[in-house]
Amino acid sequence: MSPSMNRRGLGLGLLGLSVAGCAQQPGPAVAQRGAAFLPDFADLAERILPAVVNIAVTSEQSGEMPQELRGTPYERLFRNRRRQEVAGAGSGFIVDSAGFVVSNNHVVGNATRVVVALQDGTELPARIVALDEATDLALLKVESRTPLPSVPWGNSAAMRVGNWVLAAGNPFRLGGTVTVGIVSARGREIGVGPFDDFIQTDAAVNPGNSGGPLFNAAGEVIGINTAIYSPTGAYAGISFATPSDIARPVIEALMRGGRVERGWLGVSVRDQAAEPGAAGRGVVVAGVERGSPAARAGLRNGDTVLAINGDRVDSSRILVRAVAAVQPGQTVRVTVLRDGRPQEIPVQVGRRPATSGAGRIE
Repeated sequence: MSPSMNRRGLGLGLLGLSVAGCAQQPGPAVAQRGAAFLPDFADLAERILPAVVNIAVTSEQSGEMPQELRGTPYERLFRNRRRQEVAGAGSGFIVDSAGFVVSNNHVVGNATRVVVALQDGTELPARIVALDEATDLALLKVESRTPLPSVPWGNSAAMRVGNWVLAAGNPFRLGGTVTVGIVSARGREIGVGPFDDFIQTDAAVNPGNSGGPLFNAAGEVIGINTAIYSPTGAYAGISFATPSDIARPVIEALMRGGRVERGWLGVSVRDQAAEPGAAGRGVVVAGVERGSPAARAGLRNGDTVLAINGDRVDSSRILVRAVAAVQPGQTVRVTVLRDGRPQEIPVQVGRRPATSGAGRIE
């Protein structure tokens, strides 16, 4: 089976135990010297776990109706019999003591019922406040008579390769689980959405961890565990988390108004580095959507976008984020290279359609 990106799955395989490499044990002095360099995460785990929740999801699935039954008296009977409830599980964390819970869209997006379980066993029905498919984020709300424990956001931009991280969640429905690792890479693009910019970690993340928090050593959420790279569907040493610097403004916007407003130009682009003999700066406009903000402003196929509001654009990912961060209705200065000469074109940014992103339509 070839490796694949896995954001779902509830199967539990047997864990094999190996004694290979255990024949030679380090002496006491060596063990003590090694332990002096390893941090103890017990206090951190005790502090953050009360705000980490298990999420149980119920959704309905209907089997595909045979073509010969469509339009017959048996169609309704088939639909009723084929409809079945499917149970799923994921993770989340309380980001506000009033009961706001963050998780992944792919965990709760099709749910007909969501129940959030706290670490003390308390189960609370949850309401889906809003979803953001572009970043695979979900905001839930639970009601409690008392303020709930919450965890703060951290600054994911401050994380460096090699920094310690702690993942918490509900892997294989085994709630209250923490695993430790390091940031093994940053800025990963894995092809699951238009805003890919994942933190890569070697902290063990398995099916059921989706939507759970990734903490820094200070107990701040610097990522949301979203995907794993695995040939089996279980942990294989690489997992990916949505950075808090992307997630936080989305969640705060959902808390304020239930939707995220993103800017949109209406162009398809390709990286300049893909062009023969190109120096690698800028992105090439491969298409302009009719009636789009870019079309009204006069952008053309073949233009090379060099900058947005004076900030360099070296890749299509940078262009996506720069434009998306602009509120619809605002005007940006787009610097393009046309016929060998740079020129600046003002563009009034539109509202990004829900389906935008496929084929790099920005």
